[in-house]
Amino acid sequence: MTDTSADLVILGGGSGGYACAFRAAGLGLSVILVEKDKLGGTCLHRGCIPTKALLHAAEVADLAREGDQFGVKSSLEGIDIAGVNSYKDGVVGGLYKGLQGLAKANKVTVVEGTGTFVAPDAVEVGGERYTGANVVLATGSFARTLPGLDIGGRIITSDQAVHLDYIPQSVVVLGGGVIGVEFASVWASFGADVTIVEALPRLVPLEDEWASKQLERAFRKRGIKYQTGVRFTGATQTDTNVTVSL
Repeated sequence: MTDTSADLVILGGGSGGYACAFRAAGLGLSVILVEKDKLGGTCLHRGCIPTKALLHAAEVADLAREGDQFGVKSSLEGIDIAGVNSYKDGVVGGLYKGLQGLAKANKVTVVEGTGTFVAPDAVEVGGERYTGANVVLATGSFARTLPGLDIGGRIITSDQAVHLDYIPQSVVVLGGGVIGVEFASVWASFGADVTIVEALPRLVPLEDEWASKQLERAFRKRGIKYQTGVRFTGATQTDTNVTVSL
Protein backbone atom coordinates (compact mmCIF):
# COMPACT_ATOMS: atom_id res chain seq x y z
CA MET A 1 0.00 0.00 0.00
CA THR A 2 1.31 3.44 -0.94
CA ASP A 3 0.75 6.48 1.26
CA THR A 4 0.33 9.83 -0.49
CA SER A 5 0.39 12.97 1.63
CA ALA A 6 -1.07 16.43 1.05
CA ASP A 7 -1.92 19.55 3.00
CA LEU A 8 -5.62 18.79 2.59
CA VAL A 9 -7.61 15.62 1.86
CA ILE A 10 -11.28 16.13 0.98
CA LEU A 11 -13.75 13.26 1.05
CA GLY A 12 -16.51 14.12 -1.42
CA GLY A 13 -16.30 15.92 -4.76
CA GLY A 14 -19.68 17.62 -4.85
CA SER A 15 -20.40 21.35 -4.66
CA GLY A 16 -18.94 21.73 -1.18
CA GLY A 17 -15.96 19.47 -1.80
CA TYR A 18 -14.71 20.94 -5.06
CA ALA A 19 -15.33 24.53 -3.92
CA CYS A 20 -13.20 23.81 -0.86
CA ALA A 21 -10.54 22.15 -3.02
CA PHE A 22 -10.26 25.05 -5.47
CA ARG A 23 -10.14 27.64 -2.69
CA ALA A 24 -7.48 25.73 -0.78
CA ALA A 25 -5.42 25.20 -3.94
CA GLY A 26 -5.69 28.91 -4.71
CA LEU A 27 -4.20 29.63 -1.29
CA GLY A 28 -1.23 27.42 -2.09
CA LEU A 29 -2.18 24.15 -0.39
CA SER A 30 -1.69 20.74 -1.98
CA VAL A 31 -5.09 19.05 -2.27
CA ILE A 32 -6.35 15.49 -2.77
CA LEU A 33 -10.06 15.22 -3.60
CA VAL A 34 -11.75 11.81 -3.26
CA GLU A 35 -15.04 11.15 -5.10
CA LYS A 36 -16.76 7.77 -5.46
CA ASP A 37 -18.93 8.78 -8.42
CA LYS A 38 -18.34 11.80 -10.67
CA LEU A 39 -16.77 15.14 -9.84
CA GLY A 40 -19.62 17.57 -9.29
CA GLY A 41 -21.72 15.25 -7.15
CA THR A 42 -25.49 15.30 -6.82
CA CYS A 43 -25.95 18.95 -7.79
CA LEU A 44 -24.29 18.61 -11.18
CA HIS A 45 -25.37 15.11 -12.16
CA ARG A 46 -28.70 14.37 -10.42
CA GLY A 47 -29.91 17.61 -8.86
CA CYS A 48 -29.64 21.35 -9.40
CA ILE A 49 -28.24 21.43 -12.93
CA PRO A 50 -30.25 18.72 -14.73
CA THR A 51 -33.49 19.86 -13.09
CA LYS A 52 -32.87 23.44 -14.26
CA ALA A 53 -32.29 22.14 -17.79
CA LEU A 54 -35.59 20.24 -17.59
CA LEU A 55 -37.33 23.36 -16.27
CA HIS A 56 -35.98 25.37 -19.20
CA ALA A 57 -37.28 22.79 -21.68
CA ALA A 58 -40.64 22.90 -19.88
CA GLU A 59 -40.68 26.69 -20.13
CA VAL A 60 -40.09 26.47 -23.88
CA ALA A 61 -43.04 24.06 -24.15
CA ASP A 62 -45.27 26.50 -22.25
CA LEU A 63 -44.16 29.42 -24.43
CA ALA A 64 -44.98 27.43 -27.57
CA ARG A 65 -48.51 26.87 -26.23
CA GLU A 66 -48.93 30.53 -25.29
CA GLY A 67 -47.40 32.19 -28.35
CA ASP A 68 -50.69 33.84 -29.33
CA GLN A 69 -50.50 35.98 -26.19
CA PHE A 70 -47.45 37.66 -27.70
CA GLY A 71 -48.70 37.84 -31.26
CA VAL A 72 -46.61 34.84 -32.25
CA LYS A 73 -48.34 32.04 -34.13
CA SER A 74 -47.06 28.87 -32.50
CA SER A 75 -48.31 25.55 -31.23
CA LEU A 76 -46.90 22.60 -29.34
CA GLU A 77 -46.83 19.44 -31.43
CA GLY A 78 -45.54 17.31 -28.58
CA ILE A 79 -42.62 16.55 -26.30
CA ASP A 80 -39.68 14.52 -27.60
CA ILE A 81 -38.42 13.25 -24.25
CA ALA A 82 -35.32 11.72 -25.87
CA GLY A 83 -34.50 15.15 -27.27
CA VAL A 84 -35.16 16.80 -23.91
CA ASN A 85 -32.83 14.35 -22.18
CA SER A 86 -30.19 14.89 -24.86
CA TYR A 87 -30.33 18.65 -24.24
CA LYS A 88 -30.16 18.10 -20.46
CA ASP A 89 -27.24 15.68 -20.74
CA GLY A 90 -25.42 18.14 -23.00
CA VAL A 91 -25.72 20.88 -20.38
CA VAL A 92 -24.46 18.55 -17.65
CA GLY A 93 -21.68 17.16 -19.82
CA GLY A 94 -20.37 20.60 -20.73
CA LEU A 95 -20.22 21.71 -17.11
CA TYR A 96 -18.64 18.41 -16.05
CA LYS A 97 -15.90 18.84 -18.63
CA GLY A 98 -15.31 22.39 -17.44
CA LEU A 99 -15.12 21.24 -13.82
CA GLN A 100 -12.53 18.61 -14.71
CA GLY A 101 -10.52 21.32 -16.43
CA LEU A 102 -10.69 23.54 -13.35
CA ALA A 103 -9.45 20.69 -11.15
CA LYS A 104 -6.51 20.17 -13.46
CA ALA A 105 -5.76 23.89 -13.72
CA ASN A 106 -5.79 24.21 -9.93
CA LYS A 107 -3.51 21.15 -9.61
CA VAL A 108 -6.06 19.31 -7.48
CA THR A 109 -5.43 15.56 -7.43
CA VAL A 110 -8.78 13.85 -8.02
CA VAL A 111 -8.98 10.26 -6.78
CA GLU A 112 -11.90 8.16 -8.03
CA GLY A 113 -13.28 5.59 -5.62
CA THR A 114 -14.95 5.14 -2.25
CA GLY A 115 -12.92 6.62 0.59
CA THR A 116 -12.86 5.14 4.08
CA PHE A 117 -11.35 6.76 7.16
CA VAL A 118 -8.59 4.54 8.53
CA ALA A 119 -7.09 7.15 10.86
CA PRO A 120 -8.03 10.66 12.01
CA ASP A 121 -5.86 12.11 9.24
CA ALA A 122 -6.00 9.37 6.60
CA VAL A 123 -8.40 8.00 4.00
CA GLU A 124 -8.05 4.71 2.14
CA VAL A 125 -9.30 4.33 -1.43
CA GLY A 126 -8.94 1.05 -3.31
CA GLY A 127 -6.05 -0.11 -1.17
CA GLU A 128 -4.20 3.22 -1.41
CA ARG A 129 -3.77 5.51 1.58
CA TYR A 130 -4.05 9.31 1.45
CA THR A 131 -2.91 11.32 4.46
CA GLY A 132 -3.67 14.99 5.03
CA ALA A 133 -2.48 17.58 7.49
CA ASN A 134 -6.17 18.49 7.41
CA VAL A 135 -9.19 16.44 6.33
CA VAL A 136 -12.55 17.81 5.18
CA LEU A 137 -15.66 15.64 5.20
CA ALA A 138 -17.97 16.73 2.35
CA THR A 139 -19.93 13.57 1.62
CA GLY A 140 -23.13 15.36 0.60
CA SER A 141 -26.66 14.02 0.65
CA PHE A 142 -28.88 11.37 -0.88
CA ALA A 143 -32.56 10.99 -1.74
CA ARG A 144 -34.47 9.79 1.31
CA THR A 145 -37.51 7.56 1.43
CA LEU A 146 -40.38 7.21 3.90
CA PRO A 147 -41.46 4.39 6.22
CA GLY A 148 -43.64 1.99 4.25
CA LEU A 149 -42.43 3.26 0.88
CA ASP A 150 -40.31 0.77 -1.06
CA ILE A 151 -38.39 2.33 -3.94
CA GLY A 152 -38.61 0.34 -7.16
CA GLY A 153 -40.71 -0.06 -10.28
CA ARG A 154 -43.02 2.94 -10.65
CA ILE A 155 -42.07 4.30 -7.21
CA ILE A 156 -38.96 6.39 -7.78
CA THR A 157 -36.86 9.10 -6.17
CA SER A 158 -35.52 12.26 -7.77
CA ASP A 159 -32.38 10.29 -8.72
CA GLN A 160 -34.42 8.20 -11.15
CA ALA A 161 -36.87 10.96 -12.08
CA VAL A 162 -34.16 13.14 -13.57
CA HIS A 163 -33.30 10.35 -16.03
CA LEU A 164 -36.87 9.25 -16.82
CA ASP A 165 -37.19 8.32 -20.51
CA TYR A 166 -40.96 8.76 -20.78
CA ILE A 167 -43.59 11.29 -19.72
CA PRO A 168 -45.96 9.80 -17.14
CA GLN A 169 -49.66 10.26 -17.76
CA SER A 170 -50.23 11.08 -14.10
CA VAL A 171 -47.91 11.59 -11.13
CA VAL A 172 -48.19 11.84 -7.35
CA VAL A 173 -45.25 13.78 -5.91
CA LEU A 174 -44.66 13.03 -2.23
CA GLY A 175 -43.14 16.18 -0.79
CA GLY A 176 -43.80 19.79 -1.69
CA GLY A 177 -40.31 21.10 -1.03
CA VAL A 178 -38.12 22.66 -3.70
CA ILE A 179 -37.27 19.34 -5.39
CA GLY A 180 -40.85 18.12 -5.43
CA VAL A 181 -42.30 21.31 -6.89
CA GLU A 182 -39.60 21.44 -9.57
CA PHE A 183 -40.51 18.00 -10.88
CA ALA A 184 -44.22 18.77 -10.54
CA SER A 185 -43.78 21.88 -12.68
CA VAL A 186 -41.77 20.06 -15.34
CA TRP A 187 -44.19 17.16 -15.66
CA ALA A 188 -47.21 19.47 -15.76
CA SER A 189 -45.63 21.47 -18.60
CA PHE A 190 -44.98 18.22 -20.43
CA GLY A 191 -48.67 17.28 -20.15
CA ALA A 192 -48.89 15.05 -17.07
CA ASP A 193 -51.69 15.22 -14.49
CA VAL A 194 -49.82 16.13 -11.29
CA THR A 195 -50.77 15.99 -7.61
CA ILE A 196 -48.40 17.06 -4.82
CA VAL A 197 -48.78 15.73 -1.28
CA GLU A 198 -47.10 17.75 1.49
CA ALA A 199 -47.33 16.92 5.21
CA LEU A 200 -46.71 20.50 6.34
CA PRO A 201 -49.32 23.27 5.97
CA ARG A 202 -47.97 24.79 2.73
CA LEU A 203 -45.82 24.12 -0.31
CA VAL A 204 -42.09 24.91 0.00
CA PRO A 205 -42.62 25.16 3.77
CA LEU A 206 -39.01 26.16 4.48
CA GLU A 207 -39.35 29.29 2.36
CA ASP A 208 -41.12 32.55 3.25
CA GLU A 209 -44.88 32.19 3.58
CA TRP A 210 -45.34 34.84 0.88
CA ALA A 211 -43.34 32.72 -1.57
CA SER A 212 -45.48 29.68 -0.75
CA LYS A 213 -48.67 31.61 -1.47
CA GLN A 214 -47.36 32.87 -4.80
CA LEU A 215 -46.32 29.37 -5.84
CA GLU A 216 -49.61 27.81 -4.78
CA ARG A 217 -51.52 30.47 -6.73
CA ALA A 218 -49.40 29.84 -9.83
CA PHE A 219 -49.89 26.08 -9.54
CA ARG A 220 -53.66 26.45 -9.21
CA LYS A 221 -53.73 28.49 -12.43
CA ARG A 222 -51.74 25.78 -14.19
CA GLY A 223 -53.97 22.96 -12.95
CA ILE A 224 -51.33 21.42 -10.69
CA LYS A 225 -53.20 19.89 -7.76
CA TYR A 226 -51.78 19.76 -4.26
CA GLN A 227 -52.80 18.65 -0.78
CA THR A 228 -51.06 20.17 2.22
CA GLY A 229 -51.22 19.13 5.87
CA VAL A 230 -51.72 15.53 4.73
CA ARG A 231 -49.45 12.61 5.59
CA PHE A 232 -48.55 9.65 3.41
CA THR A 233 -49.51 6.27 4.92
CA GLY A 234 -48.69 3.77 2.19
CA ALA A 235 -48.38 2.94 -1.49
CA THR A 236 -49.04 -0.12 -3.62
CA GLN A 237 -48.20 -0.61 -7.27
CA THR A 238 -49.07 -2.80 -10.22
CA ASP A 239 -47.51 -3.01 -13.66
CA THR A 240 -49.54 0.00 -14.78
CA ASN A 241 -50.09 2.29 -11.78
CA VAL A 242 -49.38 3.24 -8.17
CA THR A 243 -52.05 3.79 -5.51
CA VAL A 244 -51.04 6.19 -2.73
CA SER A 245 -52.86 6.12 0.61
CA LEU A 246 -53.13 9.26 2.75
